[in-house]
Amino acid sequence: MLLFSDVAAVFEEIEKRSGRLEMTDVLAALLKRADAAEIGKLVYILQGIVAPPYEGIDLGVGERFAVAAIASASGYSAGEVEKNYKKSGDLGDTAQELLGKRKQTALMTQEMGVAYVYDAMLRIAKAGGTGSQDVKIKHLTELLNNASPLEARYIIRFVLGRLRLGVGDPTILDSLSVAKAGDRSMREPLERAYNVCSDMGYVARALYTEPETIKDFHVQPFKPLMPALAEREDSPKSIIKRLDRCGVEMKYDGFRLQCHKSGGHVELYSRKLERMTDMFPDIVAEAKKLKAKGIIFEGEALAYDRKNGRHFPFQQTMHRRRKHGIEEASKEFPLNLFVFDILYLDGTDMTGESYRARRAAVQRLFRGKVLQPSQMKLVSTAKELKGIFNDALAKGLEGIIAKDLDAPYTAGKRKFAWIKLKKSYGKAVDTIDGVVVGYYLGKGQRAEFEFGGLLVAVFNPDSGKLETVAKVASGFSEEEMVSLRETLERMKTPKPPPNLDYNIEVDYWVEPEYVVEVAFDDITESPNHTCAMREGKGLALRFPRLLRMREDKTVKEITTSDEVRRMFELQRAKS
Repeated sequence: MLLFSDVAAVFEEIEKRSGRLEMTDVLAALLKRADAAEIGKLVYILQGIVAPPYEGIDLGVGERFAVAAIASASGYSAGEVEKNYKKSGDLGDTAQELLGKRKQTALMTQEMGVAYVYDAMLRIAKAGGTGSQDVKIKHLTELLNNASPLEARYIIRFVLGRLRLGVGDPTILDSLSVAKAGDRSMREPLERAYNVCSDMGYVARALYTEPETIKDFHVQPFKPLMPALAEREDSPKSIIKRLDRCGVEMKYDGFRLQCHKSGGHVELYSRKLERMTDMFPDIVAEAKKLKAKGIIFEGEALAYDRKNGRHFPFQQTMHRRRKHGIEEASKEFPLNLFVFDILYLDGTDMTGESYRARRAAVQRLFRGKVLQPSQMKLVSTAKELKGIFNDALAKGLEGIIAKDLDAPYTAGKRKFAWIKLKKSYGKAVDTIDGVVVGYYLGKGQRAEFEFGGLLVAVFNPDSGKLETVAKVASGFSEEEMVSLRETLERMKTPKPPPNLDYNIEVDYWVEPEYVVEVAFDDITESPNHTCAMREGKGLALRFPRLLRMREDKTVKEITTSDEVRRMFELQRAKS
């Protein structure tokens, strides 16, 4: 049995490390010690979750309930716990300190294995109904009664969603490969397996029980795939140069849905892999009519304005993403789902098929009004592509996506199999999607809003680090300033994210979860920002402004530092 005390000791060791290779070695040594029954649960704990996102199982423990459990287990009053928390800035550290000098101890305690702790966390997450918060506090108190002070630190951080190890999915995949193969040779098949099922615990169990299945992992209904992502180019000419003859689709400004059907059972998932089925009964009803017995397809959903005979813009389309008033919203904002890909069809994994073959299946199967094929044309020249691009802009769309006719579907990957070309916004040459890592208090006219701007970062896939690229202080409406402050207030942390590379301080750090789209004029070198840093100079957005908040996107989809570097070099070549 792998003891949770051993896991906590490794977590403490990882917090002292900053290099990804160092973390991988430490983590691999821990994973080697887990057996087949423990490995999936251990991997979920490392990810800071109790189940993959599409299962919709959240711990649902706020700071107030964690304070109550710490007080109950330690013998201190809730007021004393809160006083210590204000001093430490980390409720996990507070739990460690107060349980290290308990005023009371439980009559009976036991050593806790990884499986024991995980199962208790799952019970906390699943507690619902009347009195559920008391049940959650009871289960958490029982864990803390059995915990050493160090174990308590990580138990509390876990239930609050603030494990803060700086260990991302790529590091866990590397560590699994090293643990089982002795090197990173299994990394690529492990990553593909994870990308086609979005459940790393499931993949880890398969690796430990049937390792031969990892290299032949197949798509299956009701395990959503990580969405394929597009690279960018700056002109029709550069796209044709890279792809030659290609398929060009309209880039709709809606929200992406992945639909799974098997028999009469239909489920819908967002691009963040959250279950959305109950929100869109109109899409579900149409999917059930499809002749295919089993199918997984992707599309972009847009709300249709019947009165004016056009589609609503993004912000109004987003009104359909709601938990209440669904019937009224479906009448006011009826959806069209523009289907652009098929990933599974009647027992066949379609992801390995060419785009040409997958597109032919889309054209064959979708002929309705609610579910209809996205517009696509084959082009061979930059002139043809530019014509389609201009037509897309005239229709009020974002731009186009050009697709390699021979490419398979690359789940979870950003490759030049798909290339986006977007309109510019005002003076902006382009936009990036970044994650908020901190914010500033308002000054002058903004003082009343207690919000002055955001520090935004992009992702470096080579180092596994987030790198700052912009201080965004414009583009906010008064309503957005109030909304952002309230949202970020709940995500504040006393320390910067552990995987953030930064040179700039903020008034408040936040957990890196909130994605925003930022427009800018151009990109400049900067010693202050760490994006794509070379010889002491990073890259920064010049005159950045908030374009919109992207609650539909995950941190895994944000712009990479390589993309920013490429945009900078294209910009420099033009000038």
